[in-house]
Amino acid sequence: MTSEKYSNDGSTEEGKVHVEDPVAPVPHYPGDSKNDIKDELKGLEADAGSLDEEELEESIRLVPKIVRELVSMDDDPTLPTVTFRYFVLSTFFVALGAVISQISWFRTTSASYSMFFVQIVSYWLGNLMARTLPSKDVNLYFIKFNLNPAPFSIKEHVLITLAASAGATSNLGEIIVSVKDIFYNQRMNPIAAIFLMWSTIWMGYSFAAIGRSFLLYDPDLIWPSALMQTALFRTLRGEGQSLDISRKQIRVFWAVLIGVFFWSFLPEYAFPFTSSLAVLCWFAPRNDTVKFISSGFGGMGFMNFTLDWSNVTSSIMVSPWWTQVIGFTAFVLSVWVLVPIAHFTGIWNGKAFPIMSNRLFLANGTRYPFLELTDKSGHLDETKFEELGNVYMSTYNLWGIFFGYATFLSAFVQIFLFGRQKIWSTLQHLRQKKQHSFKDRLNVLMSEYEEVPLWWYVLLFVACFVTMIVLIFTQDLYLPWWTYVIGVLLGAMTVVPMGFIYAVSAYQVSTGTWNELIYGYMAPGTHPVGSLVYRVVAGQCWYRAQSILQDQKIGHYMKVSPRATFLSQIWGNIIGVPINYAVIRWVIDTKRPYLDGSKVDPLGQWSGQAPQSYLNQGIQYGLIGPTRLFQDAIYGPLRWGFLLGVVAPVVMYLLHKRFPKAKFNLWHSTIFFSNMENFYGNVSTGPLSSFIGGFFCMYYFFRYKHSTWVKYNYLIGAAADTGLSLAILGIFIFFGSAKIIVMPSWWGNDPVSVEKCYGSGN
Repeated sequence: MTSEKYSNDGSTEEGKVHVEDPVAPVPHYPGDSKNDIKDELKGLEADAGSLDEEELEESIRLVPKIVRELVSMDDDPTLPTVTFRYFVLSTFFVALGAVISQISWFRTTSASYSMFFVQIVSYWLGNLMARTLPSKDVNLYFIKFNLNPAPFSIKEHVLITLAASAGATSNLGEIIVSVKDIFYNQRMNPIAAIFLMWSTIWMGYSFAAIGRSFLLYDPDLIWPSALMQTALFRTLRGEGQSLDISRKQIRVFWAVLIGVFFWSFLPEYAFPFTSSLAVLCWFAPRNDTVKFISSGFGGMGFMNFTLDWSNVTSSIMVSPWWTQVIGFTAFVLSVWVLVPIAHFTGIWNGKAFPIMSNRLFLANGTRYPFLELTDKSGHLDETKFEELGNVYMSTYNLWGIFFGYATFLSAFVQIFLFGRQKIWSTLQHLRQKKQHSFKDRLNVLMSEYEEVPLWWYVLLFVACFVTMIVLIFTQDLYLPWWTYVIGVLLGAMTVVPMGFIYAVSAYQVSTGTWNELIYGYMAPGTHPVGSLVYRVVAGQCWYRAQSILQDQKIGHYMKVSPRATFLSQIWGNIIGVPINYAVIRWVIDTKRPYLDGSKVDPLGQWSGQAPQSYLNQGIQYGLIGPTRLFQDAIYGPLRWGFLLGVVAPVVMYLLHKRFPKAKFNLWHSTIFFSNMENFYGNVSTGPLSSFIGGFFCMYYFFRYKHSTWVKYNYLIGAAADTGLSLAILGIFIFFGSAKIIVMPSWWGNDPVSVEKCYGSGN
């Protein structure tokens, strides 16, 4: 296979072998040659005689080639799943992650909690427990279980990771609890706060029922991020390949992990010069124009490279090549074309405010004093607003809002034009009431397991909806109840189109700008917390639905019972949310002066920049409202973003129909607009290096070294991310927790500019 060249449409030049090439928004997978399928039939039995060889061959052919290369086509339904080991390890990893993630939310720099770390360490601990625990039955009257029923199974391993993925994170409900307490001294009742966080998360989980039939079972929707984790599960256990290959993969995995771990101490701590190589500054270090153009920290990042994996990440090994091309094109247009035009010409007030800043300003260019706008009840003080005047932002932020408006509408038009046939086909399956209507090998295997009944999702939705209504009327959330209903409806509408994009591209479209705008028009002049509650509700519906669907796709690939997967995700939240709240209380009670701005943290860590940022947005859209905000002529062009969001995908669709070989279907307007919406003002050093890395990973190796790509692409990405996460965690523990150890200044850690971009003032 390595000798064949793979074209962009997924077929070889010889036209005989077809593989899934991650380049098309709605990929099509023609049948493979019989010889290829025969190789994959080895070792498989036709479901105890239920399928003959021809039917088995056809069911495998329906699975995309890339999935067959990374996912087992066999299953052992007798493997243990929910065991004593599962509960012990899932509780441990959820609790650990909930603490780390929640603390990180308040800090300026922090250590991420990698699911790859959970996968690796839980594998060790699970096997350790299987070797050491006695095989003893325990009777607690209400439940009976065995401490060590069988060897540690891969399905236990998967469920532990899925529980951690669900519960070992911070959650959007923290925004409401923290902003109310820090800035308005309104402490929510602990029980109410916990139920608020549970309700906002599980509302999104219930919405997964909307997208499940459309996004989960269709074999063409591969969910690249789910494939990556699946590859690591199988590599750790050496499944589906020879012992020699498995050992080599493990050696490569550990070599990359250890290498990235030790290397990351350089850009992240000891040698930050390597994090942003501003090449142009080396030739003219004291030129202001060169600094603006070349710097990756607050500049354009032109011809700027990075050796810091945190600025690249495994996204270059997960996101399809066509997605990366779109993203880099948007970056070039936004940062390398529009930014210098606005900066050097002053177009659209380009010189009035710092163009690479995401703050809001008074007309004179000073920072806008938001907190002065609220009266004692927390509503808009119109007299003060008239005195201060309208809020202003950089031109960079203005076109970010413009493309944010285009993004949301484009998603719906895009999926109607390019994905309506696939969605209609799924609807036809649903009309026939076929639970497992797709006949590919994986769906055939999963048909042996009981599906999650719809009433589970309905019950979860009703419980969350009623809980939120009660909280709105009893806990001073400042949200008109009818806006909550609208937020839920709009969130439900978002699940399928946004999920469809993520399932084929691994790109998550942001909906925050649209949600804030909608609420601002519905309830202007209300308390900023009301705007944040709406944002959490409308956003959580989509983000959590995507999260649960991706994890369910992992369960689908690993042949884990859907009910066990679903309950494992709920279990993760049951454990994680109370711990999230306890950490929030500890941080606010001990760091309040730093978080509310009354004191400055001398270490610059407990800045509370996340809650401050959300407060600013709540004031901007909820308190002031878009009507007042847009009364200035500078905001007038933003409204054209809505029209662009509708027209652009239509144009691409017509061009694709007129010139089908030109691949206009690959130019996904929603992904392009969403990338144009991204803010690179703080760090712009990663995109160029990421694009180069993505070219080798997802284009060159995929097409010309495909067998090598299959064995190592996802594996190396997981190893590198894990090494980085462990390094950041180590830096946090050893140099930034009990005793702060600051790296001494030296040539590679210049206190003025680590990039050597000084400008004329230095």
